[in-house]
Order: sequence, then C-alpha cells, then structure tokens
Amino acid sequence: MLASLKIKNYVLIDSLEVLFPEGLVIITGQTGAGKSILIGALGLALGAKSDASAIAEGADSCVVEAEFSAPSPSLRDLFRQEDVEWDEELLIVRRVLSRAGRSRCFVNDCPVSAAFLSRIASYLIDIHSQHQNLLLNDRRFQLSLLDHYAADEELLERVGNLYAAHEELLRRCESLQSRLATAREQQDYNHTLLDRLTAAALKEGELEELLEEEKRLVNAEHIKEALCAALSALGGDAAYGSRDGASSAQPVDARLRIAGRELERLSDFFPSFAAMADRLESARIEVEDILSELESQNESFEDAGGRLEFVQERISLLQGLLRKHSCEDVSALIALRDSLSALLSDDGALQIELTALHKQESVLAAQLKEASLALHEARVKAAGPLSETISASVRSLELPQAVFQVQVDDAGHIGASGQDEVRFLFSANGRSPVDVARCASGGEISRIMLCLKDRMARYTRMPAMIFDEIDSGVSGSVADKMGSMICAMGERMQVFAITHLPQVAAKGNAHYLVSKRFDERQRRSLSTLTRLTDEERVLELARMLSGSTLTPEAVANARTLLA
Repeated sequence: MLASLKIKNYVLIDSLEVLFPEGLVIITGQTGAGKSILIGALGLALGAKSDASAIAEGADSCVVEAEFSAPSPSLRDLFRQEDVEWDEELLIVRRVLSRAGRSRCFVNDCPVSAAFLSRIASYLIDIHSQHQNLLLNDRRFQLSLLDHYAADEELLERVGNLYAAHEELLRRCESLQSRLATAREQQDYNHTLLDRLTAAALKEGELEELLEEEKRLVNAEHIKEALCAALSALGGDAAYGSRDGASSAQPVDARLRIAGRELERLSDFFPSFAAMADRLESARIEVEDILSELESQNESFEDAGGRLEFVQERISLLQGLLRKHSCEDVSALIALRDSLSALLSDDGALQIELTALHKQESVLAAQLKEASLALHEARVKAAGPLSETISASVRSLELPQAVFQVQVDDAGHIGASGQDEVRFLFSANGRSPVDVARCASGGEISRIMLCLKDRMARYTRMPAMIFDEIDSGVSGSVADKMGSMICAMGERMQVFAITHLPQVAAKGNAHYLVSKRFDERQRRSLSTLTRLTDEERVLELARMLSGSTLTPEAVANARTLLA
C-alpha cells in the first residue's frame, strides 16, 4: 500500500508530506484546487513522462517521493535483474526533475531508469483517472481483463513465447531465402570469376618476383656481357672472350692451386708458408664456387628473349586481374578466389539449413496453433461467468435490466496474445447488447468501469488503487451504492477515491481535503492536502451538499451520512 507521499516544488505544490492509512481514503476539494495535481505527482514518481513545465514557478527542480509498505514479492526478481536493493517491508521510489529537463530516478536509493519505474508501477498501485473510461473502447484492455478473470497466464505466456520463437524462425527463413536467391542469381557469374582465378594458379608474392625477373631480362644483354667479362677474367680467353683484352695461360683457380703447392714445398724452410698455402686453397675454393655460379647465371640468359615474353604475359595477366577485382595484391586475389569457392559450395549448405528451418517452423506453427486454440477455449469458458458477474454488479447500481456481455471473436490471425479479439457489449434496458462504446452514457460508463475495476482488483491482487472521479455522471442513490462498492473494495485493499459526491465521501476511513490558497510572499497560488478531523469532515460533507453556504440542514444531513 501507499504509506506516504512527499512532494516538493511540483506545479502548485510548494512542499507536502502526508501519511496514508489502510482501507478507503477519501480525497475531496473544490474544482481547481489541485486534486489532479496529486495524481500527476504520483504518476511522475512512478515513471510517467514529464518536462520542466511540472516544476513550480521559481524553483530549479521538483522532487516526488512515494513510500510503499509490504511490496509484492513478485518484484523481487525484477529488482535482482536491475541490481536494486530489495526490502520486503518498504519500497521507496523518488524522482527528481530539473529545470534543464534532466530526470533522475531512484528506488531504495539505487539509481534506476524511468522505464524501470514504469515496470514496477503496475505491481504497486493502479491509477484510474477519468480518461481511463476510454479503455472500454480498447480491445487490448478488454482482452487483458478477460485473461485476468480466466487466470490463463501460463497459456498466455506459452502462446507469447511460441509466437516470438515462430516469428524469429520466419525471420531466419526469410534471411536464408534471400541469401540463397542472391547466391543463385550470381552463380554463373561467380563460377566464371572462380574459373579464371583458379586457372591463373595464383601464388603469394609471385608478381613481385616476376617484376624483379622482368627487370633482369630486359637488361639481359648488358648482364650477359658483364658475366662473360668476369668469367674471362677468372677462366682465361680459352672459354670466354675478354672485354679489356686481358688473357692468361691458365684459369685463376688453377694458378692458385700451383702457387699453393709451391708454398707447401717451402714450408719446411719457412713454417709460416704452410698457413699461406691454406689461405690460397681457401681462396681457390671460393673462386671455383664463384666461377660455377657465374657460369650457371650466364647459361640462364641463353633464352632471355623467350623467357621475357613469358614473364611479361604473366605480369599482364596478374595486373589485369588486380584491376578487374580492385585488389591491391595477389594475396587479395587469392582471398577472393577462396571466398567465391566457399560461396558456391555454401549454396548446398544454405539449402540444407533452409529445409531444416522450414521443418522447425512447421512444428512450431502447429504448437502455436494448438496453444492458441487452448487459450481460446479458456477465454470462451471464462467469458460467460465474467459476463454474468459484471452484469450482476452493474444491476446492483440501479440498472436492473442491464446486460453486459463479453464476446470472444476470431481475429483471423494468431498474434502474441493468441487468435482472439474481445468485445464488451452492453444494454441498459435488457435488449440485445451492442458495443459498449456505442450505447452507454457517461453515468453508465462510470458504473461499468467501477464494476470492472472491482473484479480486476480481485484477480490481480493489486495492493492499492486510486479512483479519480470514477463516480462522474451519477448522483443520489446510485452514488451511494457506488460508494458502498468502493468501500467494500477498501476492506480488501487500500483504495483512494477522489470524488465530488458526498454519498461516496462519507464512506471512507480517512478523509483528506485538497485546498488552494494565495501565498502573499511568493505571489502565487499553492495547493495543500490536509487530513480532516471528524468535525472538519462533517463541515466538508455539508459544503459538498449545499455549496459555499453551510446550512443547518446540510450539516445535519452530513452527520446522517457519516453515522
């Protein structure tokens, strides 16, 4: 239940701190005194949208804090999910709104979002404002009320879960179908690209190597000439012509071998010559290796022209592929080739996956249809008793011929809440009922909504409920009976009734008066909320009965109502 409400700098409320008891709490006040401001402040604390216009004139921010005792244990899991401190005895919500438009929200002093406040609000209090009578035209409200009465939460949850899973499967099927269609549309083209890239026999780093080789082959004549000169210098004119005309009788390595043998003979006389002979042998081996490598390189240029043509054709092929596919290097071409290969091979895998998903979708669709049908049967079964219950309640409010009917129709499709549409039908005179929005007057709507709220309070076990002039459009004995119904609700739960009818106001356990006064210091009007004493309550009821001028008859009548 709502244990207390603290408001600071909200619209016409300067500062307010009030405690509320259990049972039926009556709130009255003259028109324009600010009764609706209290509802707005409480709504702000529970996550309703607001802006800087809600802040009192001259203030930088407003604060609304509400304390709820013995909060519903159902909230425990929500608190755990949001890492909010849980107290099974007291729940404190606080909302701070700044002039800059910033909003800060707290639950048990833990920062939370306004969305979280909105989520927990439905577990704390139900606020029935005057515009909520329009809910009678809302198919979702009508369906929700029937579901609460039918107590089909498990079925409803199963249908919702199956529907969400089925929708997700359909999205996956659609995505796979699109990918498969795209793959098939481009299949021939992708095959052609893959064949060309495969035929190119691509190798990492090949283009760089070919460019280096091309540079050598283009300069083959100059390179061969230099190689021949080097070979001639090392091997003598017998094998290669000399560029500078140098000649020798023997190759260098042969002469180094001869010199080494001569030094070895002298090593008996000069021991140091043995080391020299070894050094000459090492030099001879090195020269021999160089000579062999030069000869090999020289031979590689024998068909330089034919090789150059091949290299340039290969370079042209690779560079053409790079331009065509906007790739920076051969590595990127190889990656493209591999992805095309994977894409083409994925065609079959996509088809297999799509077929499997279609089978799952068929199974899920059947389960959804079955669960939806079970939910439909539960609603149809509950519609009759609910119709009779509401009809009886409305008849007790001086509409003896009233007929209220809950009609369950096929929506033509299955949605998150099943396959049904619900319509509330009504007749005040016992004739065939029609859509309630088309036939009920304002007073009849008020009576129907009160009866519906009375039923909902029983089903949902709501700890507190606020009625903002739900008795609008009625008076006299009807108002007295509505007050009795509201009073009976107050025996099961905490009920706030904002009313303009003395017959209803007389039923409460506690009576609060909303009044407005002009503050000379601040030069503006301020609203206050005060709990009335027994005598003050008599005078307030007398005012409601007679207007601004209190008469002895009105006072006596007020005492009679309170007796």
